[in-house]
Amino acid sequence: MSSLKSLFKQTFVYGLATVLPRMLSFLLVRLHTDESVLDSVADYGSVSLIYAYFVLFNVILAYGMETAFFRFFNNEDNKDKVVGTSTIILIISSLLFFVLAFLCNNQIAYLTDLKVEYINLVIWILLFDALVIIPFAWLRAKEKPMRYAILKILNVAVNLGLNIFLLLYLKGLASTSSFFEIFYKPDFEINYIFIANLIASAVTLALLVPFYMKIKYVFSISLLKKMLKYAFPVLIAGVAFSINETFDRVLLDKLLPENIAKTQVGMYSACYKLALFMTLFATAYRLGIEPYFFSHSKSENPQHNYAKILEFFVICGSVILLTVVVFADVLKIIFIGDEAYWQAMWIVPVLLLAYFCLGIYHNLSVWYKITDRTKFGAYISVFGALITLALNYILIPFIGFKGSAIATLSAYASMMLLSYFFGKKYYPIPYNVKKIGLYMGLSIVMSILSFYYFRGHYVIGISMLIVFLGIVFILEKNQLKQLIKRN
Repeated sequence: MSSLKSLFKQTFVYGLATVLPRMLSFLLVRLHTDESVLDSVADYGSVSLIYAYFVLFNVILAYGMETAFFRFFNNEDNKDKVVGTSTIILIISSLLFFVLAFLCNNQIAYLTDLKVEYINLVIWILLFDALVIIPFAWLRAKEKPMRYAILKILNVAVNLGLNIFLLLYLKGLASTSSFFEIFYKPDFEINYIFIANLIASAVTLALLVPFYMKIKYVFSISLLKKMLKYAFPVLIAGVAFSINETFDRVLLDKLLPENIAKTQVGMYSACYKLALFMTLFATAYRLGIEPYFFSHSKSENPQHNYAKILEFFVICGSVILLTVVVFADVLKIIFIGDEAYWQAMWIVPVLLLAYFCLGIYHNLSVWYKITDRTKFGAYISVFGALITLALNYILIPFIGFKGSAIATLSAYASMMLLSYFFGKKYYPIPYNVKKIGLYMGLSIVMSILSFYYFRGHYVIGISMLIVFLGIVFILEKNQLKQLIKRN
């Protein structure tokens, strides 16, 4: 139980590093969806499309080396060799991408249907983000969550501050000061969004330069081959995951009529953000458990702890699902600036459940990571991506963004189930399926009733939430006492 307490402490700090920046980024949603900032919902759709491509290229530039770093950092005696090899190869690949991308920027702009000026900014951001992958992984591996959290929060704080300054105040300052007039350009709002991102990424990299100054640049070809072999399936899984995560925006843009496509993307992307409450929790949990999985894989009976971890995750996830659904219409007023975006609120419960399934999948993925069967992660993620692509192609022409939400849920639910059944065969873990099913089932049923049948009836919704919390307390009070009991 003490190891679980340590895990939860780390997860809490990683949660701060994830939740606080994302909460700050919610303010960006509020800012970008304000009708006084961007001219239309379609403009926000364009920004969302660019960030959809961001996710894909971030995965490609990492090519699974972060997960490989954790695997070999915990298993190799010579940790300097792992750090040095990982760092050197990421520097080389990132700089190679940077040069090739700038040489081909016009072709990239043509293929993505984006302006070259946006592409150039994006290339710089991708370079800076790639160069902090190993430094951040090193902080997690060395169990320095506070430093990790501070840097992550600072990154978003700089981004947010610059967005506010550039989008809200620069124009007014330029009209009264010749100094600020130098930096202001009319109709440059989308550029300003990416310039803010670029400066924030540059500041983060600058603060991580001491990592590059103090490590030993030990390079091993044999170790690199093993790391790349381990990382390749992770890369495939990551590409597939990025398709599941963001490609629906691209397909909405391509499959819907041109006169409504970007508007639909804008509405969908804005309401999608409300589902990020589940993503925040799942991401924080994943950041905490991934090093834990590897570091405790050789301890006595790790399967018991892995099973308990999933139970706690499902309990917390169920509470988050029901809470966000009950208060969804309050949250939309707080975080989405214009009523024009609210037409897509239907997708919120569907996407919350989708990310709940994804979080469970990440918990279940322990079996293939610690048994070096990462190829199964690739298989499962590719299967999910195929479902995403197929259902989007089938459903979008008929029901628009609702089809994209259904496709996302279908993909993540299928990945969750596949990982569970494969795990039973290759690395059996005694999950309490009945209890997990009870919590999930209750929260899903109550969420459906609250949102689709009693939406706006807060007495009913809050009553269901209280009943659910009461059930959790009754069933888990002994576990909770054990968890908080001092050793």
